[in-house]
Amino acid sequence: MAYMHGNLAMKPNNRQEQEAYSREVRKKIVRRRPLPVQEKLLYLFTVVVCVMAASVIIFRYAEIYRMNLEIRDPNEITEKAIELGMVYPEFDDVISLEVGGSSTRTALKD
Repeated sequence: MAYMHGNLAMKPNNRQEQEAYSREVRKKIVRRRPLPVQEKLLYLFTVVVCVMAASVIIFRYAEIYRMNLEIRDPNEITEKAIELGMVYPEFDDVISLEVGGSSTRTALKD
């Protein structure tokens, strides 16, 4: 029978296996440095500016919407008045008056 297992003094030295094992165990740990205060402030300032710009845009759209409602309301009043039987005055029914200067005012005849 062949000699298969012996004591350590008889075993051949396998440095390649030991080196491969030691290489696998070593792992490089990369630690991230925290952001500097100036960079954090830059990010915060950027976010604040974006929020302010968005707020201004939304405010302007709200104003435009309000103005469109105000412009549309006289048309609705005119349509309702026509439905109720009101009519525009004829050219002969309109009287123009000059009041103290160059401004003219318009009035209707009875």
